[in-house]
Amino acid sequence: MGMKKSFFAGAMLFAAAALLAACGNKSASKVSSTKANTWTTMQGDVINTMDPSLNTDVISGQALNDTMEGLYRYKGAKLEPAIATSIAKPTNGGKTYTFHLRKSTWSNGKALTAKDFEFGWKRTIDPKTKSEYAYLFSGIKNADAIMASKKPASSLGIKATGKYTLTVTLEKALPYFNTMMVNPVFYPQSQATVKKYGKAYGTKSSAILTNGPYTLKSWNGTGNTWIETKNPKYWNAKNVHIKNLKTQVVKDPTTAASLFKSGKIDDVALSGEQAAAAKSNKNYRGFKESATYYLELNEKKVPAFKNTKIRQAISLALNRSQYISSVLKNGSLSAHTLTPQGLFADPDNSSTDFAKDAATDTKQYTNYNLAKAKKLWAEGLKETGQSSLSLTLMGDDTDAAKNTSEYLQAALEKLPGFKLTIQSVPFKTRLARAASKDFDIVFNGWSADFPDAISFLDLFTTGGSYNDGSWSNAQYDQLIADSKGKDATNPTARYQDLQKAEKLLMKEQGIVPIYQLIASHLTRKNIQGVTYTPAGTYNYVGASLK
Repeated sequence: MGMKKSFFAGAMLFAAAALLAACGNKSASKVSSTKANTWTTMQGDVINTMDPSLNTDVISGQALNDTMEGLYRYKGAKLEPAIATSIAKPTNGGKTYTFHLRKSTWSNGKALTAKDFEFGWKRTIDPKTKSEYAYLFSGIKNADAIMASKKPASSLGIKATGKYTLTVTLEKALPYFNTMMVNPVFYPQSQATVKKYGKAYGTKSSAILTNGPYTLKSWNGTGNTWIETKNPKYWNAKNVHIKNLKTQVVKDPTTAASLFKSGKIDDVALSGEQAAAAKSNKNYRGFKESATYYLELNEKKVPAFKNTKIRQAISLALNRSQYISSVLKNGSLSAHTLTPQGLFADPDNSSTDFAKDAATDTKQYTNYNLAKAKKLWAEGLKETGQSSLSLTLMGDDTDAAKNTSEYLQAALEKLPGFKLTIQSVPFKTRLARAASKDFDIVFNGWSADFPDAISFLDLFTTGGSYNDGSWSNAQYDQLIADSKGKDATNPTARYQDLQKAEKLLMKEQGIVPIYQLIASHLTRKNIQGVTYTPAGTYNYVGASLK
C-alpha cells in the first residue's frame, strides 16, 4: 500500500525484521512486551487520518494496512488475494475486471459485501470528499468526468453485480490496475458508519469500522501512542499470531536509540550520529525503501521559480553525497531521478533498472557543480529581473528534518543573493500547507503506491493533486498521457514514454531530487515472518514472536 507524502528523513518506517541480523547484546534481547505477545514500534509522527478516502501519508497508510483489507494484499513482492478470492484477469480487451469476493465481516460482525466497495470508491471519487488520491481512479469509466464535476459520482464504472461480485469497467486498459488495489482509496467502506460519524469519521478509533487483521484502539486523533489489537472477526485471523501492535511517536533519534537499548521499543529508525554508530550493532540493517525525497519550488507563489535556470541552479548547488555522509549518515542513495531504484525495470530486459537507465542522462542536472550553479543562478535572476531572492524553506520539526533544513540552507545560500529562512512545522501541518501551496520551498517525499514508475511520474502532470510546486510542461503531460493511453498495452513503447518523461522532469528540475531512503533500523531478533511490500508498508499477517 504505500503511499503518499512521506515522513521527513525516513523516521517513520519499521524494518522488515525477517531480514535483520540477530540482536547485539543480552539486555536488548530481553523484551518484556513479548510475554504479552506485543510488538512495539516507533513512528516519527502521529496518524493523520484513518479515513481511507483522505489518507495521503505513510504513517496513516501503515495503520490502515494493519486494520483494513482490500481486494488484495502484498506478501513481500507477491500480490495475493485478500477479500477477492483470486487475482482478477481482465476481459473485454483489458477494460473489464470481475472480482469474486469471499464471505467476510466487518469488525462489528456485519457482513461485508460488494456494495461496500462500490460505496467506498464512489465516495472517494466524489469531489465533495476532496480526496487527494482521487486521481488514481483515472481510467475507470467516467472517473475523469466525475473529478471535473461533469458527471455524478454514481456514474463511476464500478457496480455490485451480486452480493459478493464486483464489476469494474475501465475506459482504457491499465496494465498496473490490479497492483493499485492495495491502496487504501480502493478499500471498502461502510456507508452506515460513514453516515453515522459524519465529519468525525476517521478522526479517532471510536469513529471508524475496520475489516483487517487488527482493530485500532486508544487513538484519539492526536495522541502519540496507539494500539492495534488482533481482530477475531478477520477472515484470515488464524494467520494473525501477534496479538498487539503498539506504536509510540519518537521524533528524536537519540531517544529512539535509548528506548531500544532499554527494551521499551522493539524496532526503531535512526538517523545522523545514531545511525552511523548503529552500523556496528549486530541488530542493525539498512533497508532500501521505494521512497524519494525532494524539494518542491512553488512557482505559483514565487514567479522566479518559473525560470528553468534558477531551478537547475538550486539542484546543482546541492552536494547530495556530502549531505548523506555528513547529515543522514544512514547510507541513503543520492537521487538523480524522481523514480527510485529497484522499483521498475525495462520490460524487454529485466536487469535494466528504470531509474539507473534514466540517470545516465539526468546526472548532469543533479551532480554537484557550484560554479555552474552560480552561473545559471545569475543568468536566471537577470532573466526574471531580480537581483536576489529571500525565501522560506519549510520542513518537518524532527531533529533529523531540522538538520536537513540547516544543511540545505547553508548550501543554497552560497548562491549570491539567496537568503533562505528555515520554518520547521509538525508533519500534519507540512502536509496541509504543501497541499494548499502555502510555502516557498518545501522538502517533500513520496513512497511508491505500487511497483511502477507511473506511481511517481503521474504526480507532476499539470494540475496534479500532489504537484505542490505547480510545475507544468505540455510535453511531459503528453508523455504521461501516452503511457496511460495509446501505449498502455505496448510495454516497450510505454517504457520509453516514461523514460522520456523522467528525463524531461529532471532536465527541467520540475522537482529537485535529493535522496532515496536507506532506512537505518535496530530491530529485535524475536520476530519472524514480517514482509515488506512494494507499496512501502509492512504486512504482519503470518508474522509471529518467538
